[in-house]
Amino acid sequence: MADLLSDDEIQARLPDGWERVGDEILRVFEFDDYLEGVAFATEVGELAEEEFHHPTMKIGYEEVEVRFTSHEEGGITDADVDMAELTNDLR
Repeated sequence: MADLLSDDEIQARLPDGWERVGDEILRVFEFDDYLEGVAFATEVGELAEEEFHHPTMKIGYEEVEVRFTSHEEGGITDADVDMAELTNDLR
């Protein structure tokens, strides 16, 4: 079981563009059209499978919302921050 990050650790390590909302971190990625967002969501899904840490995603017309949390631990862990950084690298 991974250790939960403290509030200070989360704030210090939160990647660019991400915000904390309760026990999750989230970012909304913007796109020029719907299919570009769908393709990005697919890339995030493939990354999540490789890393075995899966986000919640919501696909909109020109945006994709990505949320990470560690459900078993009940909050935000290193794995969530690491996945947020890797997700940023896809853009």
